[in-house]
Amino acid sequence: MSRDVICQVDDLAPGEPLKIEIGGRELAVFRVADEVYVIDDQCTHGPGSLSEGELDGYVIECDFHQGGFDIRTGEAVIPPCMVPVRTYAVELVDGAVIVDFDQAAVACANKVRAEAGA
Repeated sequence: MSRDVICQVDDLAPGEPLKIEIGGRELAVFRVADEVYVIDDQCTHGPGSLSEGELDGYVIECDFHQGGFDIRTGEAVIPPCMVPVRTYAVELVDGAVIVDFDQAAVACANKVRAEAGA
C-alpha cells in the first residue's frame, strides 16, 4: 500500500483548489466545508489543470474547456468531459492529509471535524 502525507489540513483554504506534486503525481486537493477530497490534477479531456479551475460546490470546472467533474466521485458531470478523473482515499491524522494511492475515494470523504472528535 502506498500512503503519503501530502499536506496539512490548515494548508487548505475552503473552496480554493491546491495543486500538490508528489512521487511523480500531480494532484488537486480540495476542502469543502469540513471535507477533504483529492483527485488527479490533469483533466481527462485536455491539457487543463483542475487545480486552476473554479470550484462550485462539489464540481470543479476545468480551466481549459470548462468541462466539470464531481470531486467526490471523479464523475464527469459537465461536457465536453466524458471520462472520469481518478479520485484517492483520504485520511486525516493529527492535521495531516494522508492519501492512499492504491485506493479510490469512497462515497463519503473524511470530515475535518471528525478528527477533532465533533
